[in-house]
Amino acid sequence: MILVTGGLGFIGSHTVRALLDLGEECLLVQRNARPLPSFLDGKGVTLEQADVTDLASLLALGRRHTVTGIVHLAGSYPWPPMPEGAVAATRRSLDGLLNMVQAAEEWGVRRLGLASTIGVYGGIDHGRPLREDAPLTMTAPVSIPTFKKVGELLSGFLDEHSAVELVNYRISGTWGPLGHADPFFAAPALVHAAARGTEPDLSGLIGPAFAGDGLDLNYVKDTGRALALLQLADRLNHRTYNVGAGRATTNAEVAEALKKAVPDARIDLPAGGGGPHMVFDIDRLRQDTGYRPEYDTERAAADYVAWLRAGNAR
Repeated sequence: MILVTGGLGFIGSHTVRALLDLGEECLLVQRNARPLPSFLDGKGVTLEQADVTDLASLLALGRRHTVTGIVHLAGSYPWPPMPEGAVAATRRSLDGLLNMVQAAEEWGVRRLGLASTIGVYGGIDHGRPLREDAPLTMTAPVSIPTFKKVGELLSGFLDEHSAVELVNYRISGTWGPLGHADPFFAAPALVHAAARGTEPDLSGLIGPAFAGDGLDLNYVKDTGRALALLQLADRLNHRTYNVGAGRATTNAEVAEALKKAVPDARIDLPAGGGGPHMVFDIDRLRQDTGYRPEYDTERAAADYVAWLRAGNAR
């Protein structure tokens, strides 16, 4: 049984779906109770409400279930507005990571996968595909890449002194069913506008959106499948993997794909933007798992629009 923290979340739920499709049973751990998404029919799924920062309740799960692997996707960073002070929020974030490692050790788990982000590559040269062995800067503009860098360093130390295999999954920009509007890229807002027949609301972005803006953008069903393959691989040759499409997707490509799915979509963006874009080298992922993305931009856009028009809010 594979434990997935944040298993009812955006990427978590699709990772669970992929694990189920590969024949695994899944234990979903979520801090806040919510119903299962429609594509998780309950078969092979066990749902537990627990906070990963509460070590006693987390360890109790191992007395009720036989956990053989863990994919840790629950938020492990403070994000403003913080309901507590910075010191307390930092302590909670680090406790969550350390508790997961302790639980993995006590349960005899073989592999603990830890979610990281494309944001750790901020501040380095984007003129070529980003490799996992690229030297990272010691700074970050926001808390997410800051805490992911700290988590990767800690996981390296803990991996050396533990029987558990700790693996970092650097996840690219991701879009698709159950996703939220993202402040860093426009694709989700464009899809929602096309599905509703409105103009896109891009006010939540950190800056203006242009047609030429792009990055490594992976459809969430591909992201979930990649994480499942990494979790179940017999052998991994590295401790860190890029999880993405391995190519850049621009806003113009998303808009073109959406107009094929919704010919009257009102999603024109001003010219401008352009490279260099943040793009992953995913050779490690391909070589160690056989992963290939199944959703190009056109297929992804059509699938997402269909999901929203079926009555799903996001």
